[in-house]
Amino acid sequence: MTAAPSPDAFAPVARLFLKVNGAVQGVGMRPFVHRLATECGLAGYVRNGADGVTIEVEGTRVEEFTQRLRLEAPPLARIDTVDRRELPVTGDSDFIIRESLDGATMTRIVADAATCDACLAELFDPASRYFAYPFVNCTHCGPRYTITRRLPYDRRQTSMASFPMCPDCATAYTDIRDRRFHAEPVACPTCGPKLSHSVTEIASAIKAGGIVALKGIGGFHLVCDGRNAEAVAALRARKAREFKPFAVMVANRSSIAPVAVASPEEQALCSSVARPIVLMQAKPGVLAPAVSPGLSRVGVMLAYAPVHHLLFAALADHDFAGHDPYVANNFVLVATSANPGGEPLVVDDADATRRLAGIADLIVTHDRAIVVRADDSVTQVIAGAPSFLRRARGYVPEPIALAEDGPITLALGAHLKSTVTLTRGREAFVSQHVGDLDTAETLKFYRETIQHLIDIVGVKPQLVASDLHPDYRSSQIAEEFGLPIVRVQHHAAHVAAVAAEVGHAGPVLGLALDGHGLGDDGGAWGGELLFVSGAAHHRLGHLAPLPLPGGDRAAREPWRMGAGALAALGQADLASSFFADRPLAGPIADRVASGADRLATTSLGRLFDAAAALLGVRAVQDYEGQAAMELEALVDEPVALAGGFEIEGGVLSFAPLLSHFTVARPDARTGASLFHGTLIEGFTALAHHGAIMTGLKSIALGGGCLMNRVLAEGLSAALVTSNLTPLLARRLPANDGGLSFGQAVLARRAFSEI
Repeated sequence: MTAAPSPDAFAPVARLFLKVNGAVQGVGMRPFVHRLATECGLAGYVRNGADGVTIEVEGTRVEEFTQRLRLEAPPLARIDTVDRRELPVTGDSDFIIRESLDGATMTRIVADAATCDACLAELFDPASRYFAYPFVNCTHCGPRYTITRRLPYDRRQTSMASFPMCPDCATAYTDIRDRRFHAEPVACPTCGPKLSHSVTEIASAIKAGGIVALKGIGGFHLVCDGRNAEAVAALRARKAREFKPFAVMVANRSSIAPVAVASPEEQALCSSVARPIVLMQAKPGVLAPAVSPGLSRVGVMLAYAPVHHLLFAALADHDFAGHDPYVANNFVLVATSANPGGEPLVVDDADATRRLAGIADLIVTHDRAIVVRADDSVTQVIAGAPSFLRRARGYVPEPIALAEDGPITLALGAHLKSTVTLTRGREAFVSQHVGDLDTAETLKFYRETIQHLIDIVGVKPQLVASDLHPDYRSSQIAEEFGLPIVRVQHHAAHVAAVAAEVGHAGPVLGLALDGHGLGDDGGAWGGELLFVSGAAHHRLGHLAPLPLPGGDRAAREPWRMGAGALAALGQADLASSFFADRPLAGPIADRVASGADRLATTSLGRLFDAAAALLGVRAVQDYEGQAAMELEALVDEPVALAGGFEIEGGVLSFAPLLSHFTVARPDARTGASLFHGTLIEGFTALAHHGAIMTGLKSIALGGGCLMNRVLAEGLSAALVTSNLTPLLARRLPANDGGLSFGQAVLARRAFSEI
């Protein structure tokens, strides 16, 4: 039976000009267009430009081509718009790929992508010229953002420019039938980057209990055997990281089960092309105890670069030839960012030798430069959907859509967990995680990130947004640009970030549940009910203030918050017995009780610290949020204490709950469940108070305390039960990692309203 002819078969010859905008560079768009045009019997050309991909097609099937362009686009491509116009027919007979054009950047590049199945097959195929090559990639996978200096995305604009193609790679690059047709990072063992040590040497060092500094896509990892207690302990000692959890890497999806209990959603997230770290329930007795001490979950990621797959094969004593990278592998690697002493991720070979020599037994480099650092992204599943704790490799620089136009704005974020955001039209480009701006190295990285974002987005800022706090280094750096500055209140930015990210239009209520932020009244805020409309915000309610003995020091020493809470409860005399190993606890509680120490905070983070201290969970913190994380890990099921909170005039007090801890003295596990359950009930009541005041039903949930899955899921479910609509951060972290985005949103509105 003969197939029916295409509707275009009898159409007249036509010529169309098409401009394709979106994430269309570094994804194999040009070879895809070439193949599609050839299948449709069309003439014309395709080429990259700084403003997108331009196409001209001529023939009788141009409409079929236009429809299939969107439907069959390469897997990594994200097409936002296709602009078209008709052109006069020229009589072209061939379809060609033209040389790229420079100019004002209006397109974007995609994030780095995990090794695809086709490249994995070649990696373990002795007949392939990519056999056992640690840098195999194609148009569907491999490094993109981390090797690109500027657009358009061409080899000359990347760190692959220093590797001239051998004849075989040049043939693949120019062969329309090849999967590497115009794949800019294409390389092979003959002409491409090389490791400084063999994979067998790396595996031998790890098996011997050694620590390896391994250069990857976005920086160096410190790697060791995750089941070897001595090796993990040595890594902690050398890195001076006593408690902060390490992530682990396993070979593939089949290798998760021995390490962690993963839901289908967690498995899917872990297996996505971005390959983030995903927090999962750890299985006891598998990993060294020091991997994630005091916590019930562990961060798990799958091998995502060719060298990882080769390493797991070598660790399992498999020959590379014919190795199946999908079969379960018993090896588990600690794979933590190589950033000693709170400094940024190491990316430079010489820098690695200088900074990591005292930590790693073996330093493995390669000669492909990393243009921009990118830590592994960290995620979890909240209420059935992915949520970020840290957004970096695999997701940056994918933009967040904005609802309105505005000036080109550079937003500089916070002091901790810093990111920067640059807007262009209705797109907001949020940088990779930078970190805490406490060291000279991190500040250097911060400035590099700003400049690289400007280069890659291709615009010049017209406006700078920063936090309201004058002591943040980000706020101080805002002065250097010589541009108008909009100072944005910290918690309003948290609320605006969540609302804008999910596309909520109009006024919104927000619960900003956080560790710290300068309030409009000059106080230390962090447990706020806010009304945000346009650029303006109003405080409708907040947590009852708690004493803050020692100011910022109290955030590092939860026992101080416990002593202050006892004084606020009229039980200062109990401080010495509650904190017998802290000689200052009694005197501090007495000072608070006498009114001599008047520092106070409405921070939920500090309330967590007070509860953790009173329950005997944590007196001193080794890393930010440790007390809260360990408290969360103890929760079996959140249960509210009857009468555990009070609300008066929009002020929410959990004094009854804290008093229960001092009188009933529950064990830590029972207390943790009561604490979380009562928080959920109390903040739901506060949100309901705001809804009655404003008539609004949508509640944006932002701030670092929303990293707590028990709180986030419980509060979200309780709001739904109360006929309110919770808005949860999904594409950015709810903590300070998403703050720059909220700053940009509010600053543009403020500037437009002037």
